Amino acid sequence: MKRGELIVIRHGKTVSPETLNGRNDVALAQQPEPVSLKIGALWVSPAIRARETAAGLFPDHKQKIDARLWEQDFGVMDGMAFADLPDIGVLSKPELADLKAEGGESFHDMAARAEPALREAAALALDSDAPVAVVAHAGIVRVALAMAMEAAPAALAYQIAYEGATRLSCFEGGFAVTAVNERLS
Repeated sequence: MKRGELIVIRHGKTVSPETLNGRNDVALAQQPEPVSLKIGALWVSPAIRARETAAGLFPDHKQKIDARLWEQDFGVMDGMAFADLPDIGVLSKPELADLKAEGGESFHDMAARAEPALREAAALALDSDAPVAVVAHAGIVRVALAMAMEAAPAALAYQIAYEGATRLSCFEGGFAVTAVNERLS
């Protein structure tokens, strides 16, 4: 049976960590140091923060930019300070996965957009001698976890660290989670 590894990495800390930055395109506060991890390919969200993180971690790799890897679109709440976000009350994980701000998308919507890209990257990992890295956002990491667990709402229970790497073992027919929030440096 063929096996591969997909490593999904959240971007580094931004210059505005106090705001909800879905499609709000902000830069990194600090460039990460390069890592010695050998990868076979590098897929990246178009967001500045993701491209800067990928360039810092893997300076010698060409980035494949994929718009499907953007963070969740939080609509009218995008760019708002966390302190100013409306109180949505206590929601179950399924209710949270369905929640959509005006003009935005739900977690389920984002998963439907991002999952094909992650599956393509995983298929590439199956044919590679080295892991395939994806540098994107906390929401995209949760989509990868949801794919492995086959349960989207459950993935919302994970806190995803800046520059945290989630490792998935890929095999024909599925995924297994091998690490969450691992430090690569």
